[in-house]
Amino acid sequence: MEWLDKYRWHLLLATVVVVIAGVIFIQLRRPEPPPLILSTATPFPSPEATPTPRPLRVYVSGAVHHPDVYTVAPDSIVKDALMAAGGPSDEADLDRINLAQPVTDGQQIYVPRIGEEKPPVLPPSGQRSQPIIAGKININTADLAALESLPGIGPALAQRILDYRQANGPFAGPEEIMEVSGIGPATFKGLQDLITTN
Repeated sequence: MEWLDKYRWHLLLATVVVVIAGVIFIQLRRPEPPPLILSTATPFPSPEATPTPRPLRVYVSGAVHHPDVYTVAPDSIVKDALMAAGGPSDEADLDRINLAQPVTDGQQIYVPRIGEEKPPVLPPSGQRSQPIIAGKININTADLAALESLPGIGPALAQRILDYRQANGPFAGPEEIMEVSGIGPATFKGLQDLITTN
């Protein structure tokens, strides 16, 4: 066993080298973990809050159970306002009212009684907006805001109606509104049940 004593240190060194080489080999063979990816995606911007439309205040009077000023939803129609006032009374003449007409803020809705010829409605002092009388707007006396409340009539057409009225005098009949530039038969068809010249 002389050779073992003679080469003992060489064998020990060789063993250490083999172990280290084995460890390095194992480390090199081990699969690398996937790289850590930090998300740089920009979060979706939160949608901007749309302003909530303000409720409408309308004065409902005439043949209703509880005439008063009521607050109704922005997309309300005349029928909604009537129901807010307790509904029409037994003497109400609903055939003379366009229940589907949209209402605007500050308007007065008068429900005529059966047999009543001219509803006794006047705008409050200092108020320029036209009341809805029997569901119709008088195009000879309506102001800009009242005309704009009609379907298909925006600010430009409403101003043309006022200009036409200024230049030519009052309209002889509702159909004469078609003399205003931009108002043809199709627009008039949507207006004829909503306007009057009386």
